[in-house]
Amino acid sequence: MSQNNILKGVFLVGLGATSYGMLATFVKLAYGEGYTTAEVTSSQFILGILGMLIINAFQKKRNNEDVVKAKGKDISMLMLAGTSLGFTSIFYYLAVKYIPVSIGIVLLMQSVWMGVVLETILTKKLPSARKIIAVIIVLIGTALATNLIESDSFPDWRGIAWGILAAASFTTTMFTSNRVAVHLSSTQRSLFMLLGGGVIVFAFAVYTWTGTFNVDIFLKWGIVLSLFGTIIPPILMNAGFPSTGIGLGSIVSSLELPVSVMMAFVILNEEVTILQWLGIALIITAIVVMNINTRKKA
Repeated sequence: MSQNNILKGVFLVGLGATSYGMLATFVKLAYGEGYTTAEVTSSQFILGILGMLIINAFQKKRNNEDVVKAKGKDISMLMLAGTSLGFTSIFYYLAVKYIPVSIGIVLLMQSVWMGVVLETILTKKLPSARKIIAVIIVLIGTALATNLIESDSFPDWRGIAWGILAAASFTTTMFTSNRVAVHLSSTQRSLFMLLGGGVIVFAFAVYTWTGTFNVDIFLKWGIVLSLFGTIIPPILMNAGFPSTGIGLGSIVSSLELPVSVMMAFVILNEEVTILQWLGIALIITAIVVMNINTRKKA
C-alpha cells in the first residue's frame, strides 16, 4: 500500500474522530438552552437516518446494479447490532448531564479495557502481557484524568454510572460493527445500524415524555448533532480504515479524547488540570501500546 494512501486514510480517520470529539460539547450547549436528552437524541437520529437514506439513494443511483442488496437477515442483524448505538448515545448524553465533558469522554474510553475483557470471554484465551499492561495504564490514566487524586469531592455518581454504561455499550458497538454483514456497503450498514439505534432512542423518548417536545431542537442542534455524530464520522472512518489498517486506525481515532477535552476547555470553560492532561496522555499511550503490533503487521 502506498504512503499516499496511508496518509489519506490517517487524515480521514482523524477527521472522523475529531467530529466525534466535538459531539459532547454540542450536547452540553443544547442542555444549557433547556433541551432534554430525549429531544437531543431524537433529533440526532431522525436527521441522521434521513441523511443516510439520501446518501444510500445517491449511491444506488450512481453505482446502479453494482450495489449488493441487503437481505432480510442482514437487515435484522444490523438493526440488532445498531441498538448499541442508541444505548451509547443515551447513556453518554445522560452522563454529561451530571458530570463535565472532560470526565465523560474519559469514562467512555473505558471501552479500551472492556474490549480486552470481552475478547477474553469470547475467545476463552488470556490476554497478552502487552494488553494487560495497556489496561493497567488505562486505569491509572483514568484515575488522573477524572481528577480523583486532586479533587476533594467525588463526581456525581449518576454521571459515573451512565458513563460506565456508555463505555460498555460502545464496546459492543465496536465488536459488532465490523463483524455483521460486512459484504454490504458501509453506507447500507450505517443506515440499518442507525435504524436499530433509532428504535432504542425513540423508545427512550416515549418513556421519558413529559407531554411536550420542543421541535426547535431540529434546526438549532439536530442538524449539527446528526452531521458530527451519525453521518460524517462513519463515512470518513469506513473510508479511512481500509488504508490505515485496524492498528493505526485505532491509534488515530484516539484523537477523539483530546479533541473532546479541548472543546470542553475552550468552549465550556471546564477546568482541566495538568494531572488530567497527564491521565489523558496515558490513556492514548495505552491505545498505542495495544495496537502497535497490529500497525507493524499492516
